[in-house]
Amino acid sequence: MSAAVAPARTRTSSTRTGLSRTSSRSAPLLAGYRFELIKLLSQWRVRILLLACWIVPAGFVGIVSRQSSLPADTVFGRWMNATGWAGALVVLAFACSWALPLLTSLIAGDVFAVEDRLGTWRHLLVAVRSPRRIFLAKVLAAGSVILLLVAGLAVSALAGGLVSAGNRPLVGLDGGQLTGAEIGWRYLLAWLCVLAPTAAFAAVGFLGSVALGRSPVGLLLPALLAVLLAVVQLLPLPVAVRFALPSQAFIAWRGLFTEPVQTGPLLIGIVVALAWAAVATGAAYRIFVRRDFTDLANDGSGRKFVLAGLLPLAVLTAASVLVIAVAAPAAGSGIDKPKLERSLATAYGHLYRLQAAELNRPAVTEAQLRAAATCDKGGPMVDDQGPGTDWRCVVTWHLPGATAVGQAIYQLDVTADGRYVADGDGPTEVNGFFQVRAPYGSAPNPLWQFDGSVDLLSPTQKD
Repeated sequence: MSAAVAPARTRTSSTRTGLSRTSSRSAPLLAGYRFELIKLLSQWRVRILLLACWIVPAGFVGIVSRQSSLPADTVFGRWMNATGWAGALVVLAFACSWALPLLTSLIAGDVFAVEDRLGTWRHLLVAVRSPRRIFLAKVLAAGSVILLLVAGLAVSALAGGLVSAGNRPLVGLDGGQLTGAEIGWRYLLAWLCVLAPTAAFAAVGFLGSVALGRSPVGLLLPALLAVLLAVVQLLPLPVAVRFALPSQAFIAWRGLFTEPVQTGPLLIGIVVALAWAAVATGAAYRIFVRRDFTDLANDGSGRKFVLAGLLPLAVLTAASVLVIAVAAPAAGSGIDKPKLERSLATAYGHLYRLQAAELNRPAVTEAQLRAAATCDKGGPMVDDQGPGTDWRCVVTWHLPGATAVGQAIYQLDVTADGRYVADGDGPTEVNGFFQVRAPYGSAPNPLWQFDGSVDLLSPTQKD
């Protein structure tokens, strides 16, 4: 701590008056937190963000849900005009990709740097008399505002979805339908889970704001990290490396909408993200309390940022890769032929029943259907594993009283994070048309195109 804080003057001697002792005492943390919170909420930029997060998602879901062209490339996007829950989950997916890292940049990435721009550090230190309490107050205030923004996104998206498309069952990523309180709890749990990676990106924002001062790189650090990780996530990484990234929980929440729930990837993602949040916040705290506030020209230190900030995060990532590689049962990319065949057959069985109900066909159970799938990737010269757009699968099923075996063809686009899109390729009467006439109006044909998800942590090469 610098001499400007003058901690020796805070230790008053016994000969001084009680008033002197009171006036030199550090300001309470609660008062500092309230002060920092008011400072943040008084900024027009933060007020606009709050307003946008509480209004824009509802408007977006309401407008898009009424369009004939839906964002089918987004998870749950093709169901937006069938149920309001789908639109709310589309907002969650978009928030995880871009909105949450950007919000942490604008709040956490600026909460310390703003004092450098205004030149108010000395005034703040004299008033509070404790760098530790200043740091805690700023972190708590920024965290509170970010939490308020996230709550706005979740509530607004759900309200807009339910008003525009109604509270109808949601088709999960295994083809099964989720209804009532069950889907409500899973929606709430999904938003709670993404708080962990949001905290990790916010902590990186604190680190950049403390270490780089007025440099715009500090402000943009969480957003830049999000772009970098998004590019990395597109690569066919080994499972251990993929799960050691702090953005893993931004993807793994999808596992809440399968049966059984894919808890392994989600729990690992949350633990890794919380570890990132702790290490990055600790590094920011260490740099902050050691800063020389008497130097008015101080504008951060790139060397200190690398050694005290990035190096601990790099060590944490390496340690996470080693631990996950030893503990995780999966190997390679985690995607192979048996997993895809099981997932596709399960989803097809669920969705066939849904299509039969929407077309008023006789009900049939999944046990009677005995749906099975056979998949191949890129022909006989290519190994049947890993992501790619060249997966081709044939699904077979049986109907009660019929001797013929039904058969449908699907082209699968499998991404490196385990999600796949099954695109129907015939016969026309099964998966060749994209809409059906449901009791509540036009709805997507469940068997035309659908999303699925492979658990990358489940054992490989087994039926």
